[in-house]
Amino acid sequence: MRLCLDEDISSRELVQMLTKAGHHVATPLDVDLMGDSDTLQITHAVRDDRVCLTKNADDFEALHNLIVLSGGSHPGVLTVRSNNNARRDMKPRQIVNAIKNVFAVVSTLRNHVFCLNDWR
Repeated sequence: MRLCLDEDISSRELVQMLTKAGHHVATPLDVDLMGDSDTLQITHAVRDDRVCLTKNADDFEALHNLIVLSGGSHPGVLTVRSNNNARRDMKPRQIVNAIKNVFAVVSTLRNHVFCLNDWR
Protein backbone atom coordinates (compact mmCIF):
# COMPACT_ATOMS: atom_id res chain seq x y z
CA MET A 1 0.00 0.00 0.00
CA ARG A 2 1.09 3.56 -0.66
CA LEU A 3 1.06 5.48 2.62
CA CYS A 4 1.51 9.12 3.51
CA LEU A 5 2.43 9.51 7.18
CA ASP A 6 1.41 12.57 9.13
CA GLU A 7 4.12 14.28 11.20
CA ASP A 8 2.60 13.09 14.46
CA ILE A 9 3.19 9.42 13.63
CA SER A 10 6.26 9.60 11.40
CA SER A 11 8.91 7.73 13.40
CA ARG A 12 11.94 6.06 11.87
CA GLU A 13 10.96 2.74 13.48
CA LEU A 14 7.45 2.81 12.04
CA VAL A 15 8.69 3.78 8.58
CA GLN A 16 11.18 0.89 8.62
CA MET A 17 8.58 -1.62 9.78
CA LEU A 18 6.00 -0.48 7.24
CA THR A 19 8.58 -0.63 4.46
CA LYS A 20 9.66 -4.11 5.55
CA ALA A 21 5.98 -5.18 5.43
CA GLY A 22 5.89 -4.12 1.76
CA HIS A 23 4.35 -0.66 2.00
CA HIS A 24 5.64 2.37 0.10
CA VAL A 25 5.91 5.12 2.70
CA ALA A 26 6.23 8.89 2.25
CA THR A 27 6.85 11.13 5.25
CA PRO A 28 6.32 14.90 5.46
CA LEU A 29 10.10 15.29 5.38
CA ASP A 30 10.29 13.25 2.14
CA VAL A 31 7.72 15.44 0.38
CA ASP A 32 8.64 18.82 1.90
CA LEU A 33 5.48 19.17 4.01
CA MET A 34 7.03 19.48 7.47
CA GLY A 35 4.94 21.87 9.55
CA ASP A 36 2.23 22.16 6.90
CA SER A 37 -1.48 21.92 7.68
CA ASP A 38 -3.52 18.73 7.66
CA THR A 39 -5.35 20.12 4.64
CA LEU A 40 -2.09 20.27 2.68
CA GLN A 41 -1.14 16.80 3.94
CA ILE A 42 -4.36 15.19 2.69
CA THR A 43 -4.21 17.20 -0.55
CA HIS A 44 -0.78 15.70 -1.22
CA ALA A 45 -2.09 12.22 -0.36
CA VAL A 46 -4.97 12.61 -2.82
CA ARG A 47 -2.67 13.86 -5.60
CA ASP A 48 -0.17 11.04 -5.00
CA ASP A 49 -2.86 8.38 -4.39
CA ARG A 50 -1.66 7.57 -0.88
CA VAL A 51 -3.57 6.51 2.21
CA CYS A 52 -3.03 8.91 5.14
CA LEU A 53 -1.81 7.47 8.43
CA THR A 54 -2.20 9.84 11.37
CA LYS A 55 -2.76 10.20 15.09
CA ASN A 56 -4.79 13.34 14.38
CA ALA A 57 -8.08 11.48 14.07
CA ASP A 58 -10.51 14.35 14.65
CA ASP A 59 -9.05 16.66 12.01
CA PHE A 60 -8.63 13.95 9.38
CA GLU A 61 -12.15 12.63 10.00
CA ALA A 62 -13.43 16.17 9.44
CA LEU A 63 -11.40 16.45 6.22
CA HIS A 64 -12.75 13.05 5.12
CA ASN A 65 -16.32 14.28 5.71
CA LEU A 66 -15.69 17.48 3.75
CA ILE A 67 -14.18 15.64 0.80
CA VAL A 68 -16.90 12.98 0.61
CA LEU A 69 -19.85 15.31 1.23
CA SER A 70 -18.63 17.66 -1.48
CA GLY A 71 -18.51 14.81 -3.99
CA GLY A 72 -14.77 14.29 -3.90
CA SER A 73 -12.70 11.21 -3.29
CA HIS A 74 -9.61 10.26 -1.30
CA PRO A 75 -7.48 7.09 -1.06
CA GLY A 76 -8.38 6.51 2.60
CA VAL A 77 -7.39 7.51 6.12
CA LEU A 78 -6.01 5.30 8.88
CA THR A 79 -6.01 6.79 12.36
CA VAL A 80 -4.33 5.79 15.61
CA ARG A 81 -5.85 7.14 18.79
CA SER A 82 -3.62 7.77 21.80
CA ASN A 83 -4.82 6.47 25.13
CA ASN A 84 -2.60 8.81 27.18
CA ASN A 85 -1.09 5.67 28.66
CA ALA A 86 2.27 4.57 27.25
CA ARG A 87 1.50 0.92 28.00
CA ARG A 88 -1.80 1.01 26.08
CA ASP A 89 -0.77 3.26 23.16
CA MET A 90 -0.17 1.38 19.92
CA LYS A 91 3.45 0.57 19.16
CA PRO A 92 4.80 0.45 15.59
CA ARG A 93 4.52 -3.35 15.41
CA GLN A 94 0.86 -3.16 16.48
CA ILE A 95 0.18 -0.50 13.85
CA VAL A 96 1.68 -2.67 11.11
CA ASN A 97 -0.33 -5.68 12.29
CA ALA A 98 -3.53 -3.63 12.48
CA ILE A 99 -3.06 -2.51 8.86
CA LYS A 100 -2.65 -6.17 7.88
CA ASN A 101 -5.83 -7.02 9.81
CA VAL A 102 -7.80 -4.28 8.04
CA PHE A 103 -6.78 -5.63 4.64
CA ALA A 104 -7.72 -9.16 5.63
CA VAL A 105 -11.33 -7.94 5.83
CA VAL A 106 -11.65 -4.75 3.76
CA SER A 107 -11.03 -4.69 0.01
CA THR A 108 -10.56 -0.92 -0.31
CA LEU A 109 -9.89 2.06 1.93
CA ARG A 110 -11.07 4.57 -0.68
CA ASN A 111 -13.31 7.22 0.91
CA HIS A 112 -13.19 5.51 4.32
CA VAL A 113 -11.61 6.20 7.69
CA PHE A 114 -10.50 3.29 9.87
CA CYS A 115 -9.25 3.58 13.44
CA LEU A 116 -6.44 1.04 13.74
CA ASN A 117 -6.97 0.74 17.49
CA ASP A 118 -10.08 -1.28 16.64
CA TRP A 119 -8.05 -3.70 14.49
CA ARG A 120 -5.30 -4.83 16.89
